[in-house]
Amino acid sequence: MADNTPAGPVELGAQMDYAEHDKTYHLFMTLAKFGSLVVAAILLSMAFLFVAHGGIFASIVLFILICVVGYFLLR
Repeated sequence: MADNTPAGPVELGAQMDYAEHDKTYHLFMTLAKFGSLVVAAILLSMAFLFVAHGGIFASIVLFILICVVGYFLLR
């Protein structure tokens, strides 16, 4: 016969580890925030390279500049 008893910790009334949940949430939000910054910096640098014909060196400098400014704005 099938066992229909609850199997999860919430159903059994176990205590949740809220500190670990909070750390995981903040880590995810930080990675999402800075990951979005890097993707935006890559896209803007590529647009500068291919559309504005700025050159590879100028695009790399622009990428680094966007990442540094974005880091200080998003902290």
